[in-house]
Order: sequence, then C-alpha cells, then structure tokens
Amino acid sequence: MKKNGNKILACCVSCAIMLSAALPVCAQPYPSKPIKIIVPYVAGGPSDLFARAVGNLLTEAWGQPVLIDNRPGASGNVGILAAVRSPPDGYTLTTVSIAFAVSPAMDSKLGYDPVKDLAPISLLAIINNILVVNPTLPVKSLKELIAFAAARPGQVTFASGGAGGGQHLAGELFASMANLKLTHIPYKGSAPGLVALIGGETMIGFTDMLITLPHVKSGKLRALAVTGDRRSAMVPELPTIAESGLPGFSVYAWFGLLAPMATPAEVVTRISAEIQKGFKTPQMRERFSAMGADPVGGSPEQFAAFLKVEMAKWAKLVKTAGIHAE
Repeated sequence: MKKNGNKILACCVSCAIMLSAALPVCAQPYPSKPIKIIVPYVAGGPSDLFARAVGNLLTEAWGQPVLIDNRPGASGNVGILAAVRSPPDGYTLTTVSIAFAVSPAMDSKLGYDPVKDLAPISLLAIINNILVVNPTLPVKSLKELIAFAAARPGQVTFASGGAGGGQHLAGELFASMANLKLTHIPYKGSAPGLVALIGGETMIGFTDMLITLPHVKSGKLRALAVTGDRRSAMVPELPTIAESGLPGFSVYAWFGLLAPMATPAEVVTRISAEIQKGFKTPQMRERFSAMGADPVGGSPEQFAAFLKVEMAKWAKLVKTAGIHAE
C-alpha cells in the first residue's frame, strides 16, 4: 500500500513540475514569436507593399520578425483560404483588397465566409484612382464624356485589369449611375490594360493614379477626374467624379488586414492599436504617400462597418450589371 502511495505521490509531483514548466509558456505575452502576414497576391503589388510597411512597423514596435508569405491565385482566394485555415492565435494575418468585398457576390463557392471566418483588424490604406481617356477622344470633361458615350451606346470601351477588379467595378458603377452602355475590355492585369488604353485599343479607364500620372503629364492620356469622394493631394486641381456631375459616386482601391476568426479579441485590438499609432508618424505617412496612398488605420469595429457597406454596395452592382467572374 505504501509502495503504491509513493508511486501516486511521485506521479503527482511529476505532473505538477510539468504543469509549472508549461505555465510560463502559456502566459507569455503576445507576441512571443514571429508573425506571418499572408498576401494573396504576387510580390511587388500594392497589397504586398502595404503588408511589408505594416510588417516593418510591427517589428520595430515589438521586436518580433514579421514574415510576408505571398500566395497568389484565384483572385486572392488561395491566400485568404490559407489564412482562414490557420490557427487563430494572432500569428497569422492576411491582407485583403476590394476584391474581398466583391467575391461573395460573384462566387458562391469561395470555400469560406468572409464575415464568419475572418476577423477585421484595420483598414490600412486607400488609393484614389483616376478617370482617364485616350487623347484622341474629343472630350475634356466628365459631362462631355457622358454626352459622347450617351450618343454612342455600346461603342465606348473601357479597360480594366480583369473582371471583378476595382477598375472594372468603377467602370460599371459609372455606366450605371450615368445611365450609359459601355463595353468592358478586361486585360490580364492593370499594366496591360493601361498599355492598351495608351495605344488606343480602348477609350477610357479608371486607373491607378501613381502609374498613370506620368502618362497624363506626357500627354499620352487625358485626365478628367478622380474616383474617390475627395480630391487627391497629388493632383488637387482635378475634380472628383461626384462633383463633376455624378453625386454620390465614390470608388477607392482599398487594402485591409484581417485575422482568422476566434483570434483573441485582445490580440486583434492590440495589433489595430499599434497600426493606428504607427500611421500617425510622418515616416509612415510619407511612405504611403510615395505609393500614392493615404494610410487610414481605425479600429476593428470601424473596419467591420466599412466592409459591411462595401459588400452591400458591390453586391447590388454585381446583380444589376450582371457581372460575372472569368
């Protein structure tokens, strides 16, 4: 009996030692190891650049490496699915763009629920796109463009970097609000679409401001307006589409950060707070400005509200315009 009692006591002591050794590990404050940000697009694009900027910010603040994992494919869904399937511990995050808000309306078989499977952390940045026309088009204002297109139903073409992307959506929203019939010409990326527009293969485009402005200044393209709800500091003389004749029109290229659902709320809040703090520094504002973007920040709740509005907005347009994924 005594021998059995000693065995039980020894076992209890061993368990206690193992438990006490494990407790400091469990109690380690976040972050205690490297963080990974999945970018569902190729390296070098806006999502990748913003992820790296945020990664550097968090590394400097916390002293932990932030690794970038590029996983392109299926309009971003490959990378997003990888994030959804990752442990919800705060060590795997993902960037998303406007396509994240559009995909649910265009694809019923995403493999994930954007509302139930991912937790918003923060809106990172917005980029004000620009409405440009090939200079051979005899229009110099938005009103002239609308009149020109209205007189030629289906004959005015607009380029985009692919079906369902921000440029395509901007063109469809413009056509819907102006009651026009435009013909969409999708290309395999924004760069080929811009080349086609400069070459006269298409007539108009809603393009990335940073890469388009040099062509506007050289006279290869003519700028009519910016697509957001406020003017851009890069071209303050250029009006918005809303103030040029289509009140309520607003399309931004935007980028945000999410985590797998069930990630501890305190971790999500801490990441968001650190981003907001970092975005207030002149260094970060200058870095984003060099990319033609405005850093936004904001709380998880604010980003969740933003996503809700975006999803409803684009779901309505996808349905009315009959937009389909390619």
